[in-house]
Amino acid sequence: MRNIIDEQIELIRAQIGSGHAICGLSGGVDSAVAAALVQRAIGDHLTCVFVDHGLLRKGEAEQVEHDFVAATGVDLVVVDAQADFAAALAGITDPEAKRKIIGREFIRAFEQAARRIAESDATDPDPGGTAEFLVQGTLYPDVVESGGGTGTANIKSHHNVGGLPTDLGFTLIEPLRTLFKDEVRALGAELGLPPEIVWRQPFPGPGLAIRIVGEVTPDRLRIVREADAIAREELTVAGLDRQIWQCPVVLLADVRSVGVQGDERSYGYPIVLRPVTSEDAMTADWARVPDAVLARISGRITNEVQQINRVVLDITSKPPGTIEWE
Repeated sequence: MRNIIDEQIELIRAQIGSGHAICGLSGGVDSAVAAALVQRAIGDHLTCVFVDHGLLRKGEAEQVEHDFVAATGVDLVVVDAQADFAAALAGITDPEAKRKIIGREFIRAFEQAARRIAESDATDPDPGGTAEFLVQGTLYPDVVESGGGTGTANIKSHHNVGGLPTDLGFTLIEPLRTLFKDEVRALGAELGLPPEIVWRQPFPGPGLAIRIVGEVTPDRLRIVREADAIAREELTVAGLDRQIWQCPVVLLADVRSVGVQGDERSYGYPIVLRPVTSEDAMTADWARVPDAVLARISGRITNEVQQINRVVLDITSKPPGTIEWE
């Protein structure tokens, strides 16, 4: 890992020179490691930008702002873009369209942040300059699934690869582009990031938007956010965090079924649990979560999350099914 760090620091310095960069922090390990690596290379010529798009898991925005800044001391600019993302996603149900819209809106938010930083620096006696470079935590599996590998099909456009707009106004810096997740975790540990960041379960950049099969609405986001929080809490209590690669919680928003809740008929949505094990996200198997843990998750979701009356388990490997449903 030390060789990779030294090699990347040299490459980053050669690419950016005396320029300035912003890094899009998402709350995941990939962007955190990319940011830590670039900060090691160019110091205060890097500003991290956290875009709150309203598609995050419960408590995640606060966690990003606290954990990463506390661990690195990096300069952090927070952009509240919830209204912009909600408006752009209104009425959209196609997963590829969702990913491309989210990729475009991220870039617009980064452009806005770059302008704010430049305006702030204009009155600074030691100005930082305009950010010309955008740092992303793109990994090799992101590139492959977006059709970027030799002879590969476009399975789905990752927001930070195939979902980027054509009028991108930044030069991309992607120091992790040839690495897999296990290598990135090792790199993060070597860089001194705390375990709670290094071992955080993968979470897609498009967030909960691609865990809602159907249109993204405030009520549907509330439902899947609450269900996800319960599943993560119970998996943590059971000590399964490092055994499970990730556990997407998916809302089938256009499907409803009859149930009985409180001695009355209900007509609610199903939630899908998708716990998987994997080494690199290129392939995956469904995780054999103990029955007692699944029962607690199911019982809590159907009792605590309004409009959910059914919890189902996805036992599909990858291939044929991708880890995320969209």
